[in-house]
Amino acid sequence: MPKINGLRSPYAQMGRLVYFGRMIDKIRLEARGELPAEYKNNLGTGTAGFFDARCCRFLGIEYDKIKTQVLAGHNDEELLAWISESGIPRSDEDCVHWNHFMMKRGWRDDGHKNLQRRIEESPHLKLREIKTMFDYIDYDEGRDPVAAKSWELRPPVIVLLMGVAGAGKTTVGLAMAEAMGWDFRDADSFHSEENIAKMSVGQPLDDYDRAPWLAAIATHIKKTLGRGENGVVSCSALKESYRQTILANNKNVVLFHLHGSLEIIRQRIEARKNHFMKPAMLDSQLAALEPPRDAHLLDVADSTQASVAKIRARLNL
Repeated sequence: MPKINGLRSPYAQMGRLVYFGRMIDKIRLEARGELPAEYKNNLGTGTAGFFDARCCRFLGIEYDKIKTQVLAGHNDEELLAWISESGIPRSDEDCVHWNHFMMKRGWRDDGHKNLQRRIEESPHLKLREIKTMFDYIDYDEGRDPVAAKSWELRPPVIVLLMGVAGAGKTTVGLAMAEAMGWDFRDADSFHSEENIAKMSVGQPLDDYDRAPWLAAIATHIKKTLGRGENGVVSCSALKESYRQTILANNKNVVLFHLHGSLEIIRQRIEARKNHFMKPAMLDSQLAALEPPRDAHLLDVADSTQASVAKIRARLNL
């Protein structure tokens, strides 16, 4: 299956539990008509051994009741509070046992034959080292549980790529997201139509224009981390005040600054076709740039593959 935006890895924790967030995501995706047909037979508690059914039994709450709460628009935090009040009380030790059981399904247990059958039916995965059903799901959906060390339940991380226009933020961001099976969002996608119109005629934005844009990026990052997901975001983030808004002192956001040869950067901007960022606007960006003291540096002269390798080395991925 291709990567499905908005669907968490089964390894991702929601509260104290793995998989639960994924079940919630499937409910939301189905309601929006965005859940692939292949997933619908695994929804709910129709088959006792399926993961949704196991999750509901562990929580002590009927699937339809959980679904009702999700479709009422409650966020993850509100759902966790409701589960705590409505379900079977579970200790931290209970949750640890649940997590270990779920993460090892398919490895030397009664689910092993089913896992092997699924792998045989997926020729694109035959060269992967898949030991559990969670590994299979991650690989099948474009994530890499080995590279991401999913089984260690590492805290989620957002890679924030900053720099002036033409530094290569989008190119490196897309490559990093592709390598890891993560979601990528370019900051340009958060701009209002008014901002894009101004930039399209070569008019730089002021801080008043940027305020809702920065707030939208910060909200996206907060929600992504809140779902236990990793991600990559590109944003010029030229001033320290902008970065403070986006990062909000969140240690799970790691900043990388693409910088270097102005000649290379200008050549890249001039080579763009039909982009609202005009070459003349580079000077205003350079004037506004406040180089960060706490960012990891990436040279714009490096290849995309080299930049991705540096990011992964820094994050131990």
